Amino acid sequence: MDQFLGVSQFLYLFFNVVVIVLSLMFLKLFKRCWISPVRAQTKLRQNGFVGPATSFPLGNFNDIKKLKIALVMAEKRKSSTIINHDIHSIALPHFALWQQQYGKVFVHWLGIEPFVYVADPEFLSVMSKGVLAKSWGKPNVFKKDREPMFGNGLVMVEGDDWTRHRHMITPAFSPLNLKGMANMMVESTTNMLDRWAIQINSGNPVFDMEEEIIVTAGEISAKTSFGVTGENATQFLKNLRAMQLALFHSHRYVGVPFSGILDFKQTLEAKGLGKEIDSLLLSIINERKRSLVEGDDHHDLLGSLLKAEKGEFTATELVDECKTFFFAGVETAALALTWTFMLLAIHPKWQDTLRDEIRQVIGDSEIEYKKLAGLKKMSWVMNEVLRLYPSAPNAQRQARRDIEVNGRVIPNGTNIWIDVVAMHHDVDLWGDDVNEFKPERFDGDLHGGCKNKMGFMPFGFGGRMCIGRNMAFMEYKILFSLVLSRFEISFSPGYRHSPKHVFSLRPGYDLPLIVRAL
Repeated sequence: MDQFLGVSQFLYLFFNVVVIVLSLMFLKLFKRCWISPVRAQTKLRQNGFVGPATSFPLGNFNDIKKLKIALVMAEKRKSSTIINHDIHSIALPHFALWQQQYGKVFVHWLGIEPFVYVADPEFLSVMSKGVLAKSWGKPNVFKKDREPMFGNGLVMVEGDDWTRHRHMITPAFSPLNLKGMANMMVESTTNMLDRWAIQINSGNPVFDMEEEIIVTAGEISAKTSFGVTGENATQFLKNLRAMQLALFHSHRYVGVPFSGILDFKQTLEAKGLGKEIDSLLLSIINERKRSLVEGDDHHDLLGSLLKAEKGEFTATELVDECKTFFFAGVETAALALTWTFMLLAIHPKWQDTLRDEIRQVIGDSEIEYKKLAGLKKMSWVMNEVLRLYPSAPNAQRQARRDIEVNGRVIPNGTNIWIDVVAMHHDVDLWGDDVNEFKPERFDGDLHGGCKNKMGFMPFGFGGRMCIGRNMAFMEYKILFSLVLSRFEISFSPGYRHSPKHVFSLRPGYDLPLIVRAL
């Protein structure tokens, strides 16, 4: 009998403990999914931030989905021959509509996560004043979802860790190191052009330019980031593209409670790919450390980083920075190059203008790093391409303290979504020719005549501006100097202009172009 009572008391206590634990878990979940969002919404409304009505637990996802479906239906009725650079309503139809309804600053919701949307450079300028780069955070929902791609590298790290990472990484992008990478870029680009010549001679002058550039940019990024070539470089790029597809699918419900379960397959796939990449990078890093001890010198970003950090980075931090080097390098360079090919195919006179400049600055000699700075008009073209089709169509921040902007307060912890595409296509900032391709607007003006310098931000803004922007310009100038010296580009009748926002801004239906030897 006593034994029975003892068992009963144990079960009673166990049951109570389970009930208490489950109750605490429920209260925590209730606070996270309901109380905290309601408090955030109240604070934002009190400070004058309003926007489209939100519904629990999806936020504004249903509105976004409906607008995209309507856009697809409209696209089917549209003539495929029309090329219009007024792309905001095509790539980001929900933001274009909401901006008309609520202005250039409003609140929208991704699941239970509120985002203050900003497309006003004056608001952005005031918001940024007095906020140190290390004091900006990244939205926690994005840090978690994009962990397989960036880990806790420079793009995602915050606070004093960001300062430490930036200090260690900056020397890797010095002019001396960039000069050492130029030959790698020339080699990969020349290999691509030789393949083009063979295909053209076989009677097929049509190329999917997006595919061509992504492969070559991936090869260049693998070489310049950590000296990888051949099969390993191919595997890196393959995993990158598969990961982007998986992350895109899972991000459709970013901010929604249990979104990892809703997109379980894609989330699991992204994590698996991330682990494969981490393992390969770790083996490369360990081998590089051994060769460094033996006195070998490597003129790539990993080699420079290992010399600078002197053991201060953990193995995980090194892996995350290598991933960031590679992924960010491919995206930034490849998309700028891809959209430039499209725009030069539309404007053959600019092909001729750039060829004349290449002859004057570089001539028939081999490309030298120091000469690239003389390609001024090519810089205009790249800036204009990044204005019309920014590789980074948006920037996100998270406030780490209350920020006052013109009498309104952005509460600590608030997510901020900066719409770069909207500002780059704002007629109030750029004038009536805002949607025209006019590289000459950057002649003598770094901001292209924009009425507010914060309205042009192709590489981000403030202290967290892209650290690899000079490398991107170098790769751009090397590739087009070689391409335009050998070939001319024109449109294929099969091209259909429909830019899509898939993590970055890319062609929706490939980019078939006709390439002919000069």
